[in-house]
This record gives sequence, C-alpha cells and structure tokens, in this order.
Amino acid sequence: MNFDLTDDQEMMRDMFARFLDENSSMARVRAAAPGGFDPDLWRGLAEQGALSIRVSEDAGGLGLGLFDATLLMTEAGRTLVSGPLAEALVATRLLAQSGAQPDLLERVLAGDAVVTIALHDIATTPQQWVAGASIAEAVIARRGDDVVLVTLAAADQKAERNLADTPIAHIDFTGREGAPLAIAPADFDAGVEEWKLLISAGLAGLSKESLRLASAYAGERKQFGQFIGQFQGISHPLADLASEADGGTMLVWKAIRNIADGSKEAGAAVSIAAWWNAIAAARCVAQALHTFGGYGLTTEYDIHLFNLRAKAWPLVYGDPALLLDEAGRRLYAGETASLPPAGDCPIEFDLGEDAAQMTREIDAFFTSQVSDEERSHFHYSWEGFVPTVHKKLADAGLLFPGLPGDLRGKKLSHYAQMAAMDAFEHHGYNNPAANVTQMVALIIHRFGSDELKADVLPRLMQGEAICSLGYSEPGSGSDVFAAQCKATPEGNGWRIDGTKMFTSGANLSSYVLMLCRTNTEVAKHAGLTMFIVPLKAEGVTVQPVYTFQDERTNITFYDNVRIPDSWRLGEVDGGVKTMSASLELEHGGGFGKYMRKMLDAGVAACRQISRNGKPLIEQQQAQARLARTAAHLWLAELITFRAQWVIAEKKANLAYGPMAKMFSSEKFLTDARDLLDLTAPDSLSLRPGPTAELNLFYRHAQGATIYGGTSEVHRSMIAERNLGLPRTRA
Repeated sequence: MNFDLTDDQEMMRDMFARFLDENSSMARVRAAAPGGFDPDLWRGLAEQGALSIRVSEDAGGLGLGLFDATLLMTEAGRTLVSGPLAEALVATRLLAQSGAQPDLLERVLAGDAVVTIALHDIATTPQQWVAGASIAEAVIARRGDDVVLVTLAAADQKAERNLADTPIAHIDFTGREGAPLAIAPADFDAGVEEWKLLISAGLAGLSKESLRLASAYAGERKQFGQFIGQFQGISHPLADLASEADGGTMLVWKAIRNIADGSKEAGAAVSIAAWWNAIAAARCVAQALHTFGGYGLTTEYDIHLFNLRAKAWPLVYGDPALLLDEAGRRLYAGETASLPPAGDCPIEFDLGEDAAQMTREIDAFFTSQVSDEERSHFHYSWEGFVPTVHKKLADAGLLFPGLPGDLRGKKLSHYAQMAAMDAFEHHGYNNPAANVTQMVALIIHRFGSDELKADVLPRLMQGEAICSLGYSEPGSGSDVFAAQCKATPEGNGWRIDGTKMFTSGANLSSYVLMLCRTNTEVAKHAGLTMFIVPLKAEGVTVQPVYTFQDERTNITFYDNVRIPDSWRLGEVDGGVKTMSASLELEHGGGFGKYMRKMLDAGVAACRQISRNGKPLIEQQQAQARLARTAAHLWLAELITFRAQWVIAEKKANLAYGPMAKMFSSEKFLTDARDLLDLTAPDSLSLRPGPTAELNLFYRHAQGATIYGGTSEVHRSMIAERNLGLPRTRA
C-alpha cells in the first residue's frame, strides 16, 4: 500500500505550487475578471511545462501520466487558475495525438494559443457551452463517428458575463464542418473521461483551500469572547467536509489506479470521482463562506471566488447528478467507457502478499474447520461468539494474529491484520470477543503481575476464556475519564464498588478489564487505575440490556468485590498510561466491511424485487442509489486505508483514524436507511434473504455513530488535529 508521491512528483508539485502562489494569487485572479483569462499566467504555465504535461515526448511534450496531471490540477484548483486548464490539457493531448496542425500545436505548447474541447457530441448537441471558447482559437469536438477541429471566429469569442467570470462561450456548431482529425471516436471519449478526472482534482484542491481559509478565519475571529472555531456548530461541519475533501482526492487516485490495473470498476470510478468532487466542492465552499458570516458575502473577502468557481467548473458538463446516473449504469447495467492512458501511478491500495496469504489461511480454516451448525450462530455482535470456533482458531494460531509471537500471535503487519479482519467478516464471523481479549492480553503482557501472566494470560491465549470492557458508566457516555466506579485499598488488595454500563459480552466473559477511580483529589484523568476483575467473583451482578439492534449488552454491578493487588494493571492512578498499550492494535478502522456486505445485500434485493413489471436493478433511480452507496463504501475504504498506512509507515497522522471511523459510521447509517427505503416494502420483512439482511443492517447502523467514540467526539478531534482549529466547545 502506498499514499506517497515519488520524489520527482513531489518536486514537480512543489514547483507548480510555488509558481501558482506567485502568479495565480487572488489579486491576479481578480484582475483577470471578467474575462477570466490571464495571458501572462498562461504563458508562464507553458514555460513550466504544464501545458505539455500530457503530450508525448515525440510530439514535444513531457509525456507524463494522468496522475501527474492531476497533481498540477490540484494546485490549479487551490489557486483558482484563470484559464481553461483541464480542457486545454485534454485538447492539447488530442491535437498532438492527431499529428495535425503542427504550427497550431507549437503555439499552444508555447502558451500563445489555446485549444479547448466540446464535452458533448456536436451531432446531437450542436449548441453548447464550451469552457475557454471565448479565448480559444479552436475547439476539438466529436461529430458522430468523426473528430474534428473547429476554428473559432471572432464572433464566437464574445465574452459573456457568467457565474464565475470564466472564459466560457455558447457556440453554435451547426453547419461547421471543421478539419477532420485522425482520432478515433473512442479516443475522444477517453479524453472526456480524462477531463472528468482533471476537473475533479481541481475541485478537490479548491475544496481543501476553502476549508483552510475558513479554519484560519475561525481561529482568529472572536464572538462572545471566544474564537468561533471553539464552537462545535462551526468546527463540526468543517470536520465533516475535511473528510469529504480528502476523500475526493482519493477517489481520483482510485480511478487512475483502476485504469492502470484494467479494473472493471474503472469507468464507474471516473464517474463517481467527478460526481463526488462536484458535490463536495459545492458543500465545502458553502460552509466555508458561512463560516465567514456576512463578510463572506462581500467581494472584499476571497472566499466568494471559491464559491463561484466551485460551481462554474463542473457545470459546463451539465447536472452533476447525471454523473451518478452514469456510474449506476456502468456498475449495474453493463455500460462501458473508453478510458484514457493512465501512465505511471505511484498510489497503491493492494495490501501485499502477506495480507493475501493471511486471507487464504483464514479462508481455508472456515472452509474445512467450521460446521454449518456453528455458522448458524454467527452474528455481528457479541452474541455471535461461538466457543468451539474460538477454541479452534486458537489451536490454529489464528485467534490473535496481531499479537507478538511470544503471545501465540503472528505479529502481522498492519496490512495483514486488516486483511485478516476483512476475511473474518467475509465469512460472517465478526469477532468482538477475540478483538477485546487480544487487547486485554497485550495489556496483561505489558503491565500484569506474574500471577496474572501465569493464571489468566494462558487461558486467554488458549481460547479458553474471553474478556469484556468495563469503561462506560451510567451518565458518563463517551467520557471514560469521568469514571466513578471506585477501587478502595483494603489490606493487600482492593474493594471494587460501582456500576458499569454497556459491558457487552459480560454474560459470556470470564473477566472484565475495568477502569476505576482510585483518587478523587487529582484531575479526573489522573486518578484512574486499571484492573482485571473476575466476573464470577462474589458481588458481581450481570444484568442484560437488550437493544433493538438484535443484540444484547449489559449493565454490571460491583458490590464489595474484592481482588488481590496482583490483579491491578500498571501503577496506581496510572490507568491512562496502561490504556495506551492498546493503541498498538489501533487500525484506524471503520465500517467498510459492513457497508460492503450491506451493498451486496442491496444489489441482491434489487435483482429479486420487481417494480412496474421489471427488476428494480434495471431502473435508473435504483442504479444511481446503489452507485451512491458504492461511492460511500469506496470512500470509507480509502480513508481507512490511508489511516492504516500512516500507522504502518509512521507518517504524520492528522486524525485519520477518527476520520475513518466518523465518515464510515455516518455513511453506514444514511445508506442503511436509503437502501431500506429503496427496497420497501419488501425490506420490512424478516424472511430469510437479502431484504432481511438490509433490515438487520439498518438496525445495526443506528449504533455505529455512538459506540467506539461518538461522531461528535471524532469531529472535534478532526477539527483540532486536521484543520488546526482551537479546542472545541459545545
């Protein structure tokens, strides 16, 4: 897996960034209005090699890949470049590919002329808005089975006032033959797909910059005596959009990676990247402007420029919703797409051979070692714990693959651990019991007494016992440091008194890992100590709490429960330090694996259900909604991959784990609701089949934004660590 650029790409991006910071400043952008074109900037871009980036070396260009061009476009979007750069990059490549008009190509590469592209077939759409046509010499267009170069007259190049002062023009191609170009229609269509990715990258850069401007303003503007960035009403929407903007870049990268790999998803990935970035950019700039309040409406502040360009750039193609329809057809109706050459792409989402081997090993285990009767008990919650399968996994060395070898683990890489979790989910064996027990085992290994290591740890490692977590308490919610369950020294041991809430698995576990209050005279986070408490001890009561998600959790009561000091983990009042050991098993995980199974169930249900005499899967609105769910799934996976990668490679981590959990849980919830709606009323039934699965996923998703840290907690972390906002306040 890799999310890094090559050294050469870093140098190229930095070069373009520096050039554009100086030559596409907001003062220069304003000066280029109302025509929206800066000739000096354009010639400067040519001198930097920007206009020739996708032209082959044989034709006088740099011959770089699509990924390199998107790096340029990201910087162009960040600086609102004044000119039809995405359109010109595609048109210039096609012109060079045709071998026609060498004199024109020479002037284009020098920045002395502009060639643009008509995005729709002029045979069926003879009149259309063309980006850059008010300053271009010629337009490359498809006319049915031909591709032509249409020279523009002075009358065509009449600048019109428009939404964002861009150099668009309304061109009537009726009766214009144009000069034929030796370009296949499929190659032209591939050029339009390339434009979608280039404009997507530009919009992603624009989105990130608008959020940066808003965050900087929120960190310096005060209201009611506080920086406005401290209010969650300001910071949390920006945190949501930081995830969406980052995701937009990664969707572009996924599409290029898919093209390079020849993936069958590549065409749909292009459409989804274009749709997502058009929608996300509009949301980002609207929220950014809102952050500025009334000042954002004035022309004195630059944020309005971002607001207008965010709509003007993609809308030259048409309604972005059409791109989602297109993605639906490409995913579920067999529509194919002509795709551009990708060139080299350094971004890699493959988890590697050790991960593939881990997947094969787990697949073989479930195929040969697990009976149908055991499978019938599988469930996404603790109630899916099957003791016989748990013991078999331990015997096979597959129960705790993330632990070091001296704990009977495999000490897998982060990537292989991710693959293992996905493989378990593929077989329907979600395993919170093993995940929690693995964490407890690591803590005992690091902080436990010799007695715990001798008596408890072997039972955990051999699959003979499991553990639950005693963190939450009634009234404390996500604030685990507000724990009031008290541990009082008594003789050479401790007396535990109090109540723990949501102690899932306590009815199945032998032990609970408890965070207890041992000091009330210090800061609340400093007065906590960690213990292992046997759940069969005298004074422990486990009371069931049932949820409408078809699962059981528990409230546990501790009344004069006595344990020896040897069952303490770490130093007295050092519970926070002890908890940190579990971070080694942190994967920046999300809900992608559930979302994938939910999407599979949604597709299966749409194939079964008929509406108006034909399968639901054949109807455009169903295809588009499934495509939207697929987009959210891909985003959840990509954001999780990035979180995993920064942990594995020890890169700077800007709250990427919280971002993965927050984004995926929120989309899991909204998509579960939408797929339930899409397949209604069949989805109301609990008859075995895909609609019953959707019913269960809908109920399961309700808790996703709550447990493991609420979305609000994670939004605050993203706002502070990713956007640099001050510590948030309600």
